[in-house]
Amino acid sequence: MSTFSGLGTALSSLIAQRQALDVSAQNIANAKTDGYTRQRVNLSPVAAQSVPSMFATSNGVGQGVSSTGTVRLGDVFLDAKVRAAAGTAGQLTARADAYTSLEKSLGEPAKTGLGGQLSDLWAGFADLANGANRESARAVVLERGNAVATRLHTLYSDAATQWQQSLSTTVALVDRVNAAASSVADLNERILAIESSGGTAHELSDQRDALVTELSSLVGASSRVRENGQVDVLVSGNLLVTGKDVSELAVTGANAFSQATAGTAVSVVWADHPTLPAGLQGGRVAGLLSVLAPPDQGGILTGAAQQYDKVAQQLHDQVNALHSTARREDGTPGGDFFAVTAGEPAALSLRVALTQGSEVAAGEDGKGPFDGSVATEIARLGSANDGPDALWRSVVTDIGVKTASATSRATVANVGLVSAENQQLANASVDIDEETVNMLAHQRAYEGAARVLTAIDEMLDTLINRTGIVGR
Repeated sequence: MSTFSGLGTALSSLIAQRQALDVSAQNIANAKTDGYTRQRVNLSPVAAQSVPSMFATSNGVGQGVSSTGTVRLGDVFLDAKVRAAAGTAGQLTARADAYTSLEKSLGEPAKTGLGGQLSDLWAGFADLANGANRESARAVVLERGNAVATRLHTLYSDAATQWQQSLSTTVALVDRVNAAASSVADLNERILAIESSGGTAHELSDQRDALVTELSSLVGASSRVRENGQVDVLVSGNLLVTGKDVSELAVTGANAFSQATAGTAVSVVWADHPTLPAGLQGGRVAGLLSVLAPPDQGGILTGAAQQYDKVAQQLHDQVNALHSTARREDGTPGGDFFAVTAGEPAALSLRVALTQGSEVAAGEDGKGPFDGSVATEIARLGSANDGPDALWRSVVTDIGVKTASATSRATVANVGLVSAENQQLANASVDIDEETVNMLAHQRAYEGAARVLTAIDEMLDTLINRTGIVGR
């Protein structure tokens, strides 16, 4: 072994320890960087000469240390767990948010809610029955009927507005999915080019992983790593990203609430194959599609609108069935109290068919102008088991129960997501204490190598400058 081999051994340690210090410094610098995965330098010993050259000898000791590369300390299984949890949480949260907004729009229980306004209407008919000779009582009934119709219009319009907002959000999120997928494909290409030339692209890999996780939360995407280090992203088993190529998604189907209530669904399809649904099974977009679905497919908002229509139609039919048999003060038939427009939603088109209080009928035929027996029967609809109030209470209860259930499921899913993220962070995030210890260890190793270098230098100085001077 050459006398100078010790210098090479010490030098290799200096280089390796400096690289390790650089990586520790990089970790500490990014301790608070979102999505950063800590890194480590892999060190391996350099073996002794296996085939000594002529006149060389070997003491069997190795020739130092070398860096075999810098690795990211991520865990693909923890990453996959986070992405699966993100897809589930995204879907359930979208449904819970929709139910919460829908429940708030009901305004129940409150005096200004539909339940309170129906009670006021029945109270108005009861007052009319007790004072059929008062024009003011008839005017109050007319006004309260208009208030009920207006409230139903508002409920239906709120559902339609929420549906339209959900559709706009869905389109925006699908655009975001396409943009994120394009970014993943671009990063795939850049990472492959860097690693093929012998470099490292760990920071770019962090960016790519963050985008894949975002895609999981949006459309329930999963991923797989190729042998060349590129990542494929799949949606329901179909490739969204493969290498540098992207298959974009698009939103088709109903673009108006009336179309959705009529049975036309909103779908997410592959842009290159518009007849092929993407079949989303998770993510926020999948949750929004269930919000936007037609009534026969369990659509949250269209289903609520359908219930509003039933309440309006039942109110129309039951009140008219009684009012049409009644007589006004002048003895003419009462006719219909409410009217709806054929071909339009009952909740949206319901209106009071009368224009002035004198047209409100209260008594039976032949019992005199101030009879209020029919008005009494109409007032009793408020307590009927099959009346509009009973139906409305069941609608409110059903939405309340579903809101509570959806919120609970979303809360559990988000707790699971937080737990998975914490496990991922515990493995991949930077621990300042650990990095400090590593830096001290590498620093001491660097100082030790420098000391070895100094010792060998002094030894060589003695050998070169002092050997052979005796007898001069």
